Amino acid sequence: MAFAQAPDPAYEPLTRAYEQLHAHAYDAAISNFRKAIELAPKRASIHKDLAYTYLKVGENELAREQFREAMEMEPADAQVAMEFAFLAYETKLQAEARRIFDRIRKAGNPTAEQAFQNIDAPLAAGIERWKNAIAMGADNFSAHFELAALAERRDELALAAEHYEKAWRLLPDRRSVLVDLGRVWKAMGRTEEATAALLAASRGGEPRAAELARELLPDRYPFVPEFQAALQLDPANVELRRELAYLLLGMERQTEAEQEFRAITEAAPDDLLAATQLGFLLYGRGARDAAMPLFERVLAGPDDDLANRVRAVLRMPQVLHARPSPQPASIDAKVMAERSMKAGYMKDALKYLQVAHEADPGDFDVMLKLGWAYNVTHQDRLALPWFDLARRSPDPQVASEAAQAWRNLESAARLFRTTAWIYPLFSTRWHDFFSYAQIKTEFRTRSFLQPYLSIRFIGDTRLTIGAAAPQYLSESSFIAGAGVRTVPWHNLTGWFEAGSAMSYVTGHMLPDYRGGTSGQWHKLPESAGWFVDTSLDAVFMSRFDDDFLVYSQSRLGYALNRYTQLYWNANITGDIKRQYWADFVETGPGIRLSAAFLPRSMWVSFNFLRGAYLTNTANPRRPNFTDLRLGLWYAYTTH
Repeated sequence: MAFAQAPDPAYEPLTRAYEQLHAHAYDAAISNFRKAIELAPKRASIHKDLAYTYLKVGENELAREQFREAMEMEPADAQVAMEFAFLAYETKLQAEARRIFDRIRKAGNPTAEQAFQNIDAPLAAGIERWKNAIAMGADNFSAHFELAALAERRDELALAAEHYEKAWRLLPDRRSVLVDLGRVWKAMGRTEEATAALLAASRGGEPRAAELARELLPDRYPFVPEFQAALQLDPANVELRRELAYLLLGMERQTEAEQEFRAITEAAPDDLLAATQLGFLLYGRGARDAAMPLFERVLAGPDDDLANRVRAVLRMPQVLHARPSPQPASIDAKVMAERSMKAGYMKDALKYLQVAHEADPGDFDVMLKLGWAYNVTHQDRLALPWFDLARRSPDPQVASEAAQAWRNLESAARLFRTTAWIYPLFSTRWHDFFSYAQIKTEFRTRSFLQPYLSIRFIGDTRLTIGAAAPQYLSESSFIAGAGVRTVPWHNLTGWFEAGSAMSYVTGHMLPDYRGGTSGQWHKLPESAGWFVDTSLDAVFMSRFDDDFLVYSQSRLGYALNRYTQLYWNANITGDIKRQYWADFVETGPGIRLSAAFLPRSMWVSFNFLRGAYLTNTANPRRPNFTDLRLGLWYAYTTH
């Protein structure tokens, strides 16, 4: 035992994960893969297996980040790098995808070369188009911003920085562009300039831009020179200048603080807090004549608290005013919430906003701010109802801003999911071109049953089979229906729908009831290797004399790579009425092909099949048949 090999700390969770993966219990497998990573964080193979499992459940962004971890641990693994690059491209990280494809293509990889060109060529064309537009006089925000965004994605960082800065100069209130500028400067190694841009964006302006800027800033409080550099870039940023002034005041640098407060009062005459503080500084050093105009401005203003502070310094009687508002807590909490949001303390802002809403439930401005606070803290499901309430405000500005935010979030949080698929194919057995398609919209519920609406299309080009057609060939119809399906259980799903079939040949409409169970079992390779793919369906169809069909399709094969699969088919179909067209077996070789430039769910298939009818009563054809089928499969889902 003393000389035995040290045990693998991740052995137990990995063993459970692979067992659960084999049983298609993907959520449990993911949990155990994550436990294994905690125990062996530097093992790239676990990150890869977790990434592929995430892909199986449709979590592409999580899969991408696991491939990123594996790629950083094993930079020479081109397959992992390619997986990361494709997922980066699909999840809108175009610049990173281009960078990885560029690195891999230099080693002679043709797939990476093609993928790189697919990304790079449109970027290059777009950059030239916007350059020409600007040269011809399109000197506006959109032109410079679009050129900068394309240049950043193509790693032309100097060009991106130049035009981000020009775009921001044209619209200085759009501080989100300062975040883009800071990010590019940071990538270029211009650290001080990047910090200045991000610091300016983090104070004042758009809450989301401020939050993004703080994530990119150093994890410490800024230094005075950094504030000064930010103000050189953005001199009109009152919030930034005020924070610097109080910082200088706290460091007992009164002269410099006085200069900053003076600049604020000149730029924003209505800023009574800055006027008060500047007046105090001037009064304290004996410049009472210079302080009095500032004090008079405050005394004439609406802020009673500030006015009484001035009266106390001048030894004037205090003026007590009854608060006219029946909700003082609402006003105080609202002021504190605004200050917290400006300072970036979003959790505190949420607490104050909730208090303000409880004190005055009819304040639409508070509702709007609650929506933004939840949105900035990435709680969009909570933000959505607040934006919905605020868009009913009688204030057109509040209503417009809330309506735009609500529309942006609603699409991401909607309760409906739409899936669409299409499968056109040509059969030499029937000398005909068939097409099958469906669009289905499901209502997302948390129950076992999921209702849906569906439109199917089943047709062929010859229009000669429809009259006596078995369902697996052509019904020459559009079939609209409403149905319900169960949540998958051990890879089995039950479903039933009722609707009408509308023939595009005769124009007739017939009632259509169908339902049954379906299941799929896969053991698919992630890149290359052996695989098994089996599907089983049992379907009742009222239009075919209330027949009940059972059909199974299986493939056993070998994947040469992610885009090429060779396999052997084994298919069997039967029905309870023993009709010749619904009782047969067939087998033969096949190949499925895809490509890097195609969507991940698109495949082209070629199958050469030899079959035999199991029932030949009333069969007008030979008992055996040969068929070459060429098909294209594509599916798409919106979430």
